[in-house]
Amino acid sequence: MLQEFKAFIARGNVIDLAVGIIMGVAFTTIVNSLVNDIIMPPIGVLLGGVDFSEYYINLSGAAYPNLAAAKAAGAATINYGVFINAIINFLIIAFAVFLLVKQVNRFMKKPEPAPAAPAAPPRSEVLLEEIRDTLRSQRG
Repeated sequence: MLQEFKAFIARGNVIDLAVGIIMGVAFTTIVNSLVNDIIMPPIGVLLGGVDFSEYYINLSGAAYPNLAAAKAAGAATINYGVFINAIINFLIIAFAVFLLVKQVNRFMKKPEPAPAAPAAPPRSEVLLEEIRDTLRSQRG
């Protein structure tokens, strides 16, 4: 069982997957910073000082000045502003991955097409070869 596990881990696919996950986690941190620190502030200014992360619907009866206070009080909230930020994060990540894959595909060498199989000889040539072989076998 240990040998099978070592063979499984040593396969390139598993190692590539692990590297991809680690890079994805690091990339997510960068994208979160890009969205929260670079993209959302100008959008908030354009929309009149709006901070999407503070948009929520309070499901309890009490009033809270912001989302942090509602969470601290343990109030049930629907945090649709956080959801909007998550959607923007996803779109940016998807676009960045699209650009990355597009560039990798551009630089990767395209496989050469397999050589075409030789065309079958014409029927008349096949018949002539059969006649030749028959004559050779009769001669001896």
